[in-house]
Amino acid sequence: MNHVIGTPGALGRAVLRDAAEADVPALVGLVESAYRGEASLAGWTSEAHLLKGQRTDPDGVAAVVTAADSRMLVAEQGGELVACCQLERRGAHAYFGMFAVRPALQGAGLGKVVLAEAERVVRADWDAQEMHMTVISAREDLIRWYERRGYRRTGRMSPFPYGDERFGIPQRDDLRFELLVKPLGAAAP
Repeated sequence: MNHVIGTPGALGRAVLRDAAEADVPALVGLVESAYRGEASLAGWTSEAHLLKGQRTDPDGVAAVVTAADSRMLVAEQGGELVACCQLERRGAHAYFGMFAVRPALQGAGLGKVVLAEAERVVRADWDAQEMHMTVISAREDLIRWYERRGYRRTGRMSPFPYGDERFGIPQRDDLRFELLVKPLGAAAP
């Protein structure tokens, strides 16, 4: 699947495609740059104040790229990966995760375009009726961003995996994930 998204202008045009195993190192770098470390501070999605260490690793990303009922969509501009998201089929709904936009491009609208395209893809390809995601509940700014795009808070919480450094080193002891859900409606014929 290669699909052109975006409009000419500051964003330019990006090509949205399924990730390949060869993309794994670049995907790890993209996700890390959006959430952790010094590079993440250039954007607004940084979790560096909540978590140190890694956000993901090559094995985790490769598992998403190669698993059945899973896809990693990437947005590519000028030969560079600029955004990505994980999609996983889970019965009548799809799970959305590992969403990252290169920090220098955050706030310019690329994230909105990628999210909308991910919703379209899971409706069209999997007939998903809802999109589910989990967000660290302390990320109020990020949750409000998703709410403006039709996601609703469910109040359903799950624990943060404290002690598993594959997900980072928590800087506070009250982290947990909240489930956000958006009805998608019927797929286009």
